[in-house]
Amino acid sequence: MDTITTNVTQLEKDTMRKVTWRLIPFLMACYLLAFIDRGNIGMASLQMNHDIGISAQMFGFASSLFFISYFMFEVPSNLALQKFGARKWIARIMVTWGTVSAGTALVQGPYSLYAVRFLLGAAEAGFFPGVLLYMTYWIPSAYRGRIVAIFMVSIPMASFIGAPLSAALLQTDGMLGLRGWQWLFILEGLPTVLFGVACLWFLTDRPEQAKWLTAEQRDWLSKRMDGERAASKAKAHVSIWKLFRSKEVLGMALVCSTASAAGSVLSVWMPQMFKSFGLSVMQTGWLAAVPYLVASVLMVLWGRHSDRKNERRWHTVIPLALIGAGMLSTLFVSSLAITVVMLTCVLIGAYSFKGPFWALSSGWLAAGSAAAGLAGINAVSNLIGGGLMVNVYGWIKAETGSHALGLLPIAVLAMASIVTLLTLSAKARREAAAAAVAATGRPVADKLTA
Repeated sequence: MDTITTNVTQLEKDTMRKVTWRLIPFLMACYLLAFIDRGNIGMASLQMNHDIGISAQMFGFASSLFFISYFMFEVPSNLALQKFGARKWIARIMVTWGTVSAGTALVQGPYSLYAVRFLLGAAEAGFFPGVLLYMTYWIPSAYRGRIVAIFMVSIPMASFIGAPLSAALLQTDGMLGLRGWQWLFILEGLPTVLFGVACLWFLTDRPEQAKWLTAEQRDWLSKRMDGERAASKAKAHVSIWKLFRSKEVLGMALVCSTASAAGSVLSVWMPQMFKSFGLSVMQTGWLAAVPYLVASVLMVLWGRHSDRKNERRWHTVIPLALIGAGMLSTLFVSSLAITVVMLTCVLIGAYSFKGPFWALSSGWLAAGSAAAGLAGINAVSNLIGGGLMVNVYGWIKAETGSHALGLLPIAVLAMASIVTLLTLSAKARREAAAAAVAATGRPVADKLTA
């Protein structure tokens, strides 16, 4: 018996190591490119806004259009991924958004910028929830918190790499008759197209199709994932329309919108915040990278800690509290150094939140509802956090001249999200306890959904 257990354990370790190294670094690189292409408008604005004649309110509106089209096309895109397969659909998404991102170099005024940002959101829609869904085909639930956290480190790393890179590309101003911000969009958009084409050769749709696994590894992983899907199907399946009327889905979307708002607003506006202290473009680029480096490290450690403790609820609540406290504190500071520290705390919260939250959300959804549910949560949260809050920030900044007041609504949203999550979690725990009693006659604790 001990020999069998050791063999199974070693087989699991070898399989998960091979799957992780095969899929996650490549998907991380793809997601890193997505956030560079999504957020590079923040650094480009230091030149572009003057060139094409747009105000702070126009810039905020243009930035928010990305999230509006993202919301509109998120669920259809994720359902298309189920139909056509992850390999082909993720490739299609990347080639499309890379082309549109590079095409931003052609904008001439506010209306062309509005059109391109709307198209960029439509093109990228479905990538993130599609990858989350793809992980449910490959990554057992016990590993998902840390794997999602590792994958999502691409978000802060995109800004850590992208901010100084974009600042450097702005220095190419005048080369071949193009402005620096135009080179920025072209040279950061084209690699995405190349990675999109590479998806067709690198990704595999399902474990049973993976020739890069041994037959024994394919068999173990397929059975493990089939077993988890069968257990998930035992949960009640609901229609898409009923899903979007679900208090749980809408509540989780509200919770997720806090992290989305913090990440989106700072991605778009933080370069202008730092520039307002009298920094040069290169100084702004390097300083804007610092908070993302710290957040990158801590979000991985937090995701591992959540898996090790087998706990999701408080590992999601604590980052929300850090976002709220960091945003609120900017009202009371005026020095650059302290502002950087506070915004670093906000970004630590925004990114540490993601691993435990998405592991919690995927555990609450039935297998048949996962594609629409994950996409719906992500789409609504981006609409509120990105589409609304980026606009609200721009409006408050234009009316008051204060960056700190523009961040205040996100602090309020964080408090509302904490209350919502604790309420939903308590309900889920009661339902799980009732189901355990009905099935076994005794209560069963399940921290993964707590």
